[in-house]
Amino acid sequence: QVQLLESGGGLVQTGGSLRLSCTASERTANNYAMAWFRQAPGKERELVAATSWSDSTIYYVDSVKGRFTISRDNAQNAMYLQMNDLKLEDTAVYYCKLVVLIGSDTWGQGTQVTVSS
Repeated sequence: QVQLLESGGGLVQTGGSLRLSCTASERTANNYAMAWFRQAPGKERELVAATSWSDSTIYYVDSVKGRFTISRDNAQNAMYLQMNDLKLEDTAVYYCKLVVLIGSDTWGQGTQVTVSS
């Protein structure tokens, strides 16, 4: 079972930046995509950004377009989320997810991002 390790969350003021990292314990041919989700208190978990493992297809939810950048380092089995111009509404627990072709997807443990005014 692949494990995911997240880091990079924290407290930042509005307009600030943070960079989240997610490292997979291994890379296999079963890996299809990686994604960042977030869940704010009292809200459902939502997809923020995603990138395919092979062809660099990238997706962003409209609310983060132009502010967040997802990237991947295949050699390090890592994925990153550069978050700029953070807003109060970006406050949430951020989770990375490994999507696989066969079997169950894997979630990271989550990292708290808090944006203050």
